[in-house]
Amino acid sequence: MKAFLKDAEANKPKTEGEQLWVGRIRNLAHDVEDIIDEFLYHMYEKQSGGRLSRGLHKTIRTPSNLWFRHKIAKKLQKITQMIKDIPERNQRYGVGLTGGATTFEDSQKPGQNQAEYSFSIKEEELVGIEGKKQILMRWLMDEERHQTVISVVGMGGSGKTTLAAKTFNNERVQKHFNCYAWITVSETYVTEDLFRSLIKELHKSTKEDIPPDLNAMNRTDLRDILVNYLESKRYLIVLDDVWNIEVWKEVRIALHDKGLRSRIILTTRKEDIASYFGVKGHVHHIQPLKRYEAWELFSQKAFSSNDNKACPSELESLAWKLVEKCEGLPLAIVALGGVMSSKKSPDEWHRVLKSINWHLNNNSQLGPVKTLLLLSYNDLPSQLKHCFLYCSLLPEDYLIQRKRLIKLWIAEGFVENANGVTPEEVAGGYLLELCFRSMLQVAMRNGEGRPKKVKMHDLLRELALSISEKEKFGLVYDGRQVMEEITTRRLSIHTTSNEGEIKSGSGMSKIRSLLIFATDMPSLSFSNALLSRFKLLRTLDLEDVQIDKLPDAVVYLFNLRYLNLRGCSLIKQLPESIGRLRNLQFLNIMNTKIESLPQGITKLLNLRHLIIYRQTGHFQVFEYVVGTKAPSNICQLRKLQCLIIIESDGDTIRLIGNLTQLTTIGISNLKETDEIDLWVSIKKLTLLQALELMASNGEEFLPVKAECPPLPHLQKLYLTGRLQKVVPWFSSLHSLTFLQLHWSRLEDDVLPHIEELPNLTKLHLMNAYVGEELCFRRGFVKLVTLHLRNFGWLKKIAMEKGAMPNLRDLYVGSCMELKAVPVGLENLSNLQLLNLRTVPTEIINPIRKGGADRKNYFFLPKESFESEKNILKKI
Repeated sequence: MKAFLKDAEANKPKTEGEQLWVGRIRNLAHDVEDIIDEFLYHMYEKQSGGRLSRGLHKTIRTPSNLWFRHKIAKKLQKITQMIKDIPERNQRYGVGLTGGATTFEDSQKPGQNQAEYSFSIKEEELVGIEGKKQILMRWLMDEERHQTVISVVGMGGSGKTTLAAKTFNNERVQKHFNCYAWITVSETYVTEDLFRSLIKELHKSTKEDIPPDLNAMNRTDLRDILVNYLESKRYLIVLDDVWNIEVWKEVRIALHDKGLRSRIILTTRKEDIASYFGVKGHVHHIQPLKRYEAWELFSQKAFSSNDNKACPSELESLAWKLVEKCEGLPLAIVALGGVMSSKKSPDEWHRVLKSINWHLNNNSQLGPVKTLLLLSYNDLPSQLKHCFLYCSLLPEDYLIQRKRLIKLWIAEGFVENANGVTPEEVAGGYLLELCFRSMLQVAMRNGEGRPKKVKMHDLLRELALSISEKEKFGLVYDGRQVMEEITTRRLSIHTTSNEGEIKSGSGMSKIRSLLIFATDMPSLSFSNALLSRFKLLRTLDLEDVQIDKLPDAVVYLFNLRYLNLRGCSLIKQLPESIGRLRNLQFLNIMNTKIESLPQGITKLLNLRHLIIYRQTGHFQVFEYVVGTKAPSNICQLRKLQCLIIIESDGDTIRLIGNLTQLTTIGISNLKETDEIDLWVSIKKLTLLQALELMASNGEEFLPVKAECPPLPHLQKLYLTGRLQKVVPWFSSLHSLTFLQLHWSRLEDDVLPHIEELPNLTKLHLMNAYVGEELCFRRGFVKLVTLHLRNFGWLKKIAMEKGAMPNLRDLYVGSCMELKAVPVGLENLSNLQLLNLRTVPTEIINPIRKGGADRKNYFFLPKESFESEKNILKKI
């Protein structure tokens, strides 16, 4: 049934009958899944009741279980009959997935319509495009003799086609080339048809006769005509709306580079296609319209009949909210402006604002927006569709961490198994793919350039929510609905009712995922009675929810894979019976009040990630993070990949070496005498990518003098505690991208020992050095971010020419002996941010007042000087 649904998604049911048929199969698949899980739950309850010792064989044969098995069998028989009835019913009404090939003309229609619209827009109607057009024109007409590919990339509706069309149509541009052609490619294509269209358009541009009998020619004949025609011509070709890199591979064989300054423009929604080509090229990323540009474009459409196209004062606040919904997406702004042009009263505007989802699905004027967004969604593979829809369950404009999202996807079962690759790596690839396809927006990147936080465009989210609800994938509860009957598989609660309670309804037992973002929910509303209704949950995410106790009913959620209690700052302990959750893979109790783990934690043999530390929020003190005590036999959890931060106690250090699947480990409460056991264990952790070591107190020396075993995969290293001297093995960490030294209080300068690290992108030094001067003389070739904090004796920071050529962000804080702003900032050509916090006011005042010192920093393109009150921003 799942295989059928996967095929059905690929074939994209078109008629209402087909959609109803697929929906019926989906419901039956859910029913089968429910029956299987109910049976497993029943068996689990019996085993948990003390009968396990008698063996499963006896358990199943008790009278009550025989009755239950009969009940399950009756349900399965009923579903089997319903499955048999579906083909007969479909045959009776002529319903079925026809499949079949889509013609080139059919596949072109959405893109072709968009291209025609883009060509028809008047210059005076365009907003925010002139500067972008000039960039493209400069690339088209520069002196580069070799063929150049110019890629314009952005999400659907961002203005790619409009920009390319206005550039292509420019008279100066067309006169620069001997011939030119515009081809809309779209999702499905036939190479022969592409060649025929190219031949026709090129001949039209030169007003030459089109060769006869093109339709009778094969691919080779068509290619030869193109090659011969372009042999001595400087050509411009636009390939609009490219979805597949194979298009370029097949077209390229006919577009030879004769050194005549020919150019190819390509528009695409996919980042990987834009940067593929392997020839000289440029990539132009379409950015959303700026706020004032979006307002101007919206006003042109919504208030076209008003004097000066001005917004009436009584509508202004509502108009701004609608504009912000579009997040700078031109097509959406134009379409929504058209919808609002016929609405005059604030009540009408308010109704549209509250029902954007309905209008997106039902208003014909918003049809082009939905069509373009659906094209991107329909092009996704099945597993990526599920991952994308899942993101819509998060609140609007919510920034979600990559690691959290990946764990949720894995727990939900969205991630395919792949030999030799962990589920985390596969899921990370899914996230990158969604970003490459412009389905998710990267809000923040880590030091290696990977997405750290992502968000969803508001309109894409509205589309995803409507699909989620229709397919019973998931539902967002915002307190306005009455949850009388729930048929969805996932429930995301953004706010509770006025009484602060979640109103339960029938069907809650079918829920597999419960996400709660109503952080002010009282403990009484999240009770045992409520939680027991969700008996088949796979994921439970309570991040930042301020409940003071984890309901006891949690331990009976035998199906639970993911439990997130991060930021539940009132919870003081986990129940001893947590060991019942035998399927649990992910447990996060970061920033709770839990100081020690119960013995039952050692029964969670499927646990992969265990995050158990607390942040104090004070980098000025030694204990900026605190580890958690755990039973020593926690080291029998052999599937653990991430364990941070465990407090060293007894045999913990010696036994950690048994966890050979660890990629991330954090250990606190270390003593100098732990050195031998520590490095014997770390030597066994051959997959290690991140390591954090914390001494037992601010005066204890870290046990790191010994020779370090090879750590070829280590990317992140955090050391907290005193160092007698610079660690000699720093220079061997060639994969290291992040280094943090906290409370090291070194007398020797550490910089010469780490300046040649080839991949270091982030460096945090906090109370790491007791000298009076830090000088960056050379190296640090990939360093992007530098933090220098809490240096009690530091008087001077200097950067010599050639050092840190890629530094973008420089933070200096809690350095009260500093005599001047860092010297040599003019040597940092890529610096964008200078943050000065808790430094002497005599350094800050001349900059704040615009004195001579401020003039010396004119070379910073977008620097921001900050003190404790964020005192100054300057461009």
